[in-house]
Amino acid sequence: MIIWLASYPKSGNTWVRVIINQIINNNLKKENEVFDDLPNIRRYPTKNDIEGISEILINNNEVNNTQKLVEHTVKRWIPSQQKINLNGKVNILKTHNMLCEINLSEKKYAFTNTNNTTGVIHIVRDPRNIVTSLKNHFSDETFEETIEMLFEKFNWSGLTENEVPQLLSSWQNHYNSWKKFPNNNLLIRYEDILNNPKNEINRIANYIKKFIKLEISDKKINKIIFNTTFNNFKKQEAKGYFKENSINKKTGEKNIFFYLGPNNNWKSILNKKFSDEIEEKFKIEMQELGYI
Repeated sequence: MIIWLASYPKSGNTWVRVIINQIINNNLKKENEVFDDLPNIRRYPTKNDIEGISEILINNNEVNNTQKLVEHTVKRWIPSQQKINLNGKVNILKTHNMLCEINLSEKKYAFTNTNNTTGVIHIVRDPRNIVTSLKNHFSDETFEETIEMLFEKFNWSGLTENEVPQLLSSWQNHYNSWKKFPNNNLLIRYEDILNNPKNEINRIANYIKKFIKLEISDKKINKIIFNTTFNNFKKQEAKGYFKENSINKKTGEKNIFFYLGPNNNWKSILNKKFSDEIEEKFKIEMQELGYI
């Protein structure tokens, strides 16, 4: 069965992936090995998951190819997850896809279901702080462009990067979709990991223990906290140990993944006009999460 690490992009998914790998790993890695096991919690969907998609991606300039790519992917969400689950294991997968159901030719296709998914660790972050990270990650030129993405209900990622598409939708829709998953739904706020890592790592460990046999202790948690600091991540990325950087659309060079971290404070970065727009658009959800 699948446990999803589900989040809108740049909300702390990679941070939680590293923490979980450290929790599960009985022989705790050294600080310079924190990214070694990241492939154990891989992204979904990839080209290996969606059968037959490589041929469509090769013909990416074909007319109506985007629609063909999306429909091909959507129809294979459930079959691909059924195939993953044939291993009889607990499969922890990262996704930025919203929890959705899409109608194609009068037939409904769900992203996942309770036959394939046993739970979700749902990671959220204040959308005012997501903006700066998204702008860097997607090489946007202006904050207006990034905020437009945050608001866009029909926003798909991967369509221009020769990747399997993921339906992000708006930050609001994404959050509201995953909070509705009915079973084993753990909500983690990025800000809580930042402010009280010991408590949040304990919460994550107790959740994982329901599915995987593991041992946890204060000593291990303290080591995980030390290994998974933003400063250590940034240091290891600078040494070339992190392999999941996005590529700058203009320069072709790798974007810095661990960009600002705890220094990403919207109050000192975002124009008040932009923060007001976000607060107005997402008022209900931000109040629910304690952001406003």
